[in-house]
Amino acid sequence: MNLLIFGLGFSASHYLALDAAHWSQVTATVRDPARAAALDAATPAHIKVLSFDGSAASPALMEAIAQADALLISAPPGEAGDPVLGCCGEALIKAGRVRDVVYLSTLGVYGNYDGAWVDESSECRAKDGRTRRRYEAEQAWLDFGARSGAVVTILRLAGIYGPGRSALDNVRAGTARIIDKPGQVFNRIHVADIAQAIEASFARRVGGIFNVCDDEPTPPGDPIVYAAKLLGVSPPPAIPFEVARQSMSPMAVSFYADCRRVRNDRLKSVLGVLLRYPTYREGLDALRRFS
Repeated sequence: MNLLIFGLGFSASHYLALDAAHWSQVTATVRDPARAAALDAATPAHIKVLSFDGSAASPALMEAIAQADALLISAPPGEAGDPVLGCCGEALIKAGRVRDVVYLSTLGVYGNYDGAWVDESSECRAKDGRTRRRYEAEQAWLDFGARSGAVVTILRLAGIYGPGRSALDNVRAGTARIIDKPGQVFNRIHVADIAQAIEASFARRVGGIFNVCDDEPTPPGDPIVYAAKLLGVSPPPAIPFEVARQSMSPMAVSFYADCRRVRNDRLKSVLGVLLRYPTYREGLDALRRFS
C-alpha cells in the first residue's frame, strides 16, 4: 500500500513517526524545493519527499499519484480552492487506485457558538475567508469520495501543540501572552493524539467527520499559567482583549471572534482513539518531562 501526503507539516510528520512502517512506499510534499531535497536526503529509503507549490505537479509527483492507494491531505486551501484537487484531482480519479483519503481540517469551520457545545452534527457557521474555504474544501473532498469510491475521513483539528510548539516554549521565550476575553474558551489537541486519529482513520476506514480535540475547553490563558508553574516562573500579566487586538494579526483577531466548546465523542466511540493527553495538563506535564 502506497501513501501520498500533500503537506508534510507538523501533524503529518508526527503521523509518519508513528505509522510509517504500515506503508510500502510513502511520498510526501512540501512547498520549498530546497527543503524537499533536504528532507528527502534524511528520510528512510521508502519515504520520498517532493516539492509541490499547488500550481503544477512534477513528473515524479504524477508518478506517485498514479501509484497512490491512500492520501493524507494537510495542505490548506487557497482563494482558488483546494490546490490538490485543483491540480491533481482528475489525475487521481483517472488513476483509480485511491481507497482512502484523510483530510486535516479545523474546528474553525463551526464558527461562533457563544460558548455553547458543538459536535459533528452542528451547523458550520464560518463566514470569513480562511475557515469558509476549509469547509468548502471538506465538501470537495467528500465529493471526490463519491466520485472515486474512496473512503474519505475529515478530521477537524483543535489548536495544535506539541514538542517545540507549546505554552512551555512560549513562556521560556518570553513571548507568552495571557489575553483576557471574558467567556472565551478553546479546545486544544496534542500532536501525538492527532497522529493517533490519522492512524485510526486509515485502519478503521469508516469515513465521515470527526472532531479531534481534548476533553476540556478552557480559557486561553490557563495553559500559560500552568506552564509557568511547571517552569517555576511567574506568568505574564493578563492583557484585556481590546488592548491586545491592536497588535494582533487579522487571523488572530478572527480566531478570538469565535467561541465554542467542542465534543469529541465520535473520535473515541467510532475511531476508538484513547487520548494520551485528555487535557493540556497531561500534555504539558509530558513535554516538561522530556524537555
